[in-house]
Amino acid sequence: MCLACDQDEIERNWRLVEIISTGQMPDGHTAEDLRAMGLPQPGKLIREQQADGSIVIKQVAPSAAANVFACDSPAHE
Repeated sequence: MCLACDQDEIERNWRLVEIISTGQMPDGHTAEDLRAMGLPQPGKLIREQQADGSIVIKQVAPSAAANVFACDSPAHE
């Protein structure tokens, strides 16, 4: 891929991330499209306004409940 194409793809992905960070699905895209591009789903990003007025987009950490591990070994009962 040429440098101009790489830059276009980066800018396109950034525009999508900005939309996703507002909790909306980008027009013309599906959840499967976003997964195929390696982008998060709406609701998985948050926007935080900094003291200087800039916006920081962060990925939401998975909840601890989503990663529950239960040991079923008799030695740990």
